[in-house]
Amino acid sequence: MKRPLALLLSALALAAPAAAQSPKAAKVAKTATQAAPYSAYLFAYFTGNDKKEEAIRFALSPDGYHYTALNGDRPIISSAAISETGGVRDPHILRGADGKTFYMVATDMVSAKGWSSNRGMVLLKSTDLINWTHSAINFQKRYAKQDDLKRVWAPQTIYDPQAKKYMVYFSLQYGSEPDKIYYAYANKDFTDLEGEPKQLFFSPTNGSCIDGDIVAKDGKYYLFFKTEGNGNGIKVAVSDKLTSGYVLGDKYVQQTTSPVEGAGTFKLNNSPDYILMYDMYTSGKYQFTRTRDLQNFTVVDQDVSMNFHPRHGTVMPITAAEATRLAQRWLTPSDVLLTAQNPAIRKLNTVVDSAAGKVAFLALPGTNVAALDLQIKNPLLPVSPSGPQNFAKGPVTYTVGQGAAKRTYQVSVTETHNPALNGYYADPDILYSQKMGKFYLYPTSDGFNGWSGTYFKTFSSPDLVHWKDEGVILDLPKDVSWSKKNAWAPTIIEQKTATGYKYAYYFCAGAKIGVALADSPTGPFKDSGQPLLDKLPEGVKGGQQIDPAAFRDPKTGKLYLYWGNGYMAGAELNDDLTSLKPGTTQVMTPDNTFREGAYAFYRNGKYYFMWSEDDTRSPNYQVRYGTSDTPLGKITVPANNSVIVKDPTQGIYGTGHNSVIQIPGRDEWYLVYHRFTYPQGIKMGGDAGFHREVCIDKLEFNADGSIKPVKPTHAGIQPVQLK
Repeated sequence: MKRPLALLLSALALAAPAAAQSPKAAKVAKTATQAAPYSAYLFAYFTGNDKKEEAIRFALSPDGYHYTALNGDRPIISSAAISETGGVRDPHILRGADGKTFYMVATDMVSAKGWSSNRGMVLLKSTDLINWTHSAINFQKRYAKQDDLKRVWAPQTIYDPQAKKYMVYFSLQYGSEPDKIYYAYANKDFTDLEGEPKQLFFSPTNGSCIDGDIVAKDGKYYLFFKTEGNGNGIKVAVSDKLTSGYVLGDKYVQQTTSPVEGAGTFKLNNSPDYILMYDMYTSGKYQFTRTRDLQNFTVVDQDVSMNFHPRHGTVMPITAAEATRLAQRWLTPSDVLLTAQNPAIRKLNTVVDSAAGKVAFLALPGTNVAALDLQIKNPLLPVSPSGPQNFAKGPVTYTVGQGAAKRTYQVSVTETHNPALNGYYADPDILYSQKMGKFYLYPTSDGFNGWSGTYFKTFSSPDLVHWKDEGVILDLPKDVSWSKKNAWAPTIIEQKTATGYKYAYYFCAGAKIGVALADSPTGPFKDSGQPLLDKLPEGVKGGQQIDPAAFRDPKTGKLYLYWGNGYMAGAELNDDLTSLKPGTTQVMTPDNTFREGAYAFYRNGKYYFMWSEDDTRSPNYQVRYGTSDTPLGKITVPANNSVIVKDPTQGIYGTGHNSVIQIPGRDEWYLVYHRFTYPQGIKMGGDAGFHREVCIDKLEFNADGSIKPVKPTHAGIQPVQLK
C-alpha cells in the first residue's frame, strides 16, 4: 500500500532541538515546529584537499546513523560563486531561532595555496535549504591592523538569546601566536559581522585551539575544540555564559588514537542523547560516538554507514517536509535502493548502472535470495514493492519516487562467497589449526589512508566460506612498545610442543618485522619486545623489511621465515620461534618481477614460492611463482609462471599478496589473496591500494606440477567438508 511521502518520513518523527542552539532558542524553535517535528537529519560536509573537493555537499539520514549523499556526492552550490578563494571547507549548518531560517558558515580557503593562505569566511542564508544567499568576508579588508593575520578557520554559528543575535565563532592565527577562538555577531541580514572580533576562549596552556563547536545543555555551554601543539585531540571547556568564562576540562574526549579534528555534535531525535562525531583525517574515516552527559562517550561506528567520505562537517535535525524537499531536489533514485539495511547484503559490493536502470546486490553466504527483504526503512522517496521478494528467479522490478520523477529499476541479489571477509582487509595469511580443527585467516586491517592501520584481527571458519570475526588479537598502540603504526601483512606458525600448542605471530609495524606469542590461534598475543627484523640483509641496498611468510618444511620439520619488499630473503627460525638461526639468511630474489609478498609451500617433492609483482595500488598487481629443491635454494622460474591476474570483464583488479591452504589429508588446494574492493576500487586511483578485500579461489596443478592460472571469481568456492 502506498502512503504519501510526508507520512513515510514522519513515521520517524519526534521533536528534538538542534544541538547548537541556546536553551531559549531551542524552545522558540520547538514551538515553531511543533506541527512538523524533526524526523530526519541533514549532513553538510566537504570531501578533501583537492580544489574540486573543497565545496559544500549535503547528505540525508532518516535516523542519524545511515547517510546518503545528495546530488551524487557533488556540490550543492558552486564554491567559485560564493567564495573569494574559489574553495570552501568546514561547513556548519544551523536552524535559526524562528525554526524556519537556516544559516551556514564555511572557511573560505583552497588548501593547495597553503594552510596559512586564507583570510576569511563565507556566510550563507536560506529559507528552504535549496536556495542560498551568500557573502564573503575578508578579515584583512574588513578590519584594520590585520597585516599579521595568517588564517581564519572553521567558523560556526549559534543564537545568543541575550543579545538576540547570531554569534559567529572561529579561530584566528596572528604571526607566531597560536590559533585562538574568537567571536563576532552577524548583522541582521547575515551578510557581515558587527564590531571587532573578541577572543572567546582563553586556553590555560596557551596552546593552539581550532574547530570550536558549542552545545547548549541544561543551562551550560559546552565548547568542544581541537588542541594542537600541547597534546593533540578534542577537549571540552564549559561555561554558564555563551561569550565568556569557559573552564577547560582535563581529558581528551575522542575515542581513538588516530589524529582527529572537526568535532561536531547534534542531538538525536526522540532521545536525550547526543552524537559527537569527528574527522579522523589521516585515516579517511569519520568516528561517531554517543553521549548523554557530554562527558562520557561510546563509539557507535558499527551502526553508522555512508556512501561518501566526508571531511569536517556538521549535522542538523530536519523535518519530514524539509527532507522531502531536499530529496526531491537532489536525491538520486538509485541511491534510495542503496539504503537497504538487510545485513545479508554486502554493503561495499553493490553495482549500480543508473543509465540502464539496474542495481545488483551481492549477498553473504547462506542468504535465502528466494525470500529476501531488502529492508529499505523510512525511505526519503517512496519505494515499492516492500517486504520479501524472490530474487532466485531473476531481477525484481522496483519503483522509486513519484510523479514525473518516478523511476523503475531491475534489482538483482546474488549470493557470493567472495570476498571471503566482509569489509576492507588485505595481505591474508591462512592457517589450518590442528589444535582447533578449523581454519584461521590473519589479514591486514585495511581501509586506512596510506596503510595507516594499527591493529590486527583474526577470523575462524569450519569450511573456508563461513567466517567468524574473532576480534583484535594484537593492537600496536596497546601491545607493542617499539612501533605504534602501520600494522601490515602478518603470518603465523602453529607449533606443537611437549606442553601443548604454541603460536608465533609475525607482523609488520613501522616497516619492521616483529613476533608475538600465544597459546591459542586467537591470542592474546604477547609481543617479544623488540623487532625481529629491522635491517636489510647483507648485500641488499634497498627495500623494506616487511611481508613475512612463515613455513614449516614437512620433510624435516624445520621452520623458515621469508620476507622483503624490493628483495626476497629467507632464513631458518630457531626453536624459540622468536629469532633467526645465525648464518642461515639467504637473499632469494627470483627475478625482476619480484616486488613483495613472498609465500612458500610444499607439494609432491617441490618447494613452491609465490610473490607479488607491481604495486598494490596498481590494477596489474598480480601473483607469480617459481620452484626450488630446498627451502633456501635457488628458485627456478617457469616461462609461464602467472598464478592470478586481474579480470576486467568481471571488474576484478589488483589480485595479489597471497597465501595458500591445503585441505588436511587431501591434494586439494586454495589460493587466498586480496583484490581492489569491488566495484569501486578501480575508480579510486591510488586509494584502491588501501581499500582491498580478501578472496579465496581454487588452486589447481597440471600433471607435471606446474600451476594452472587461477581465475578470480565473485562466486568463490563451495564450503569445504573436513573428514
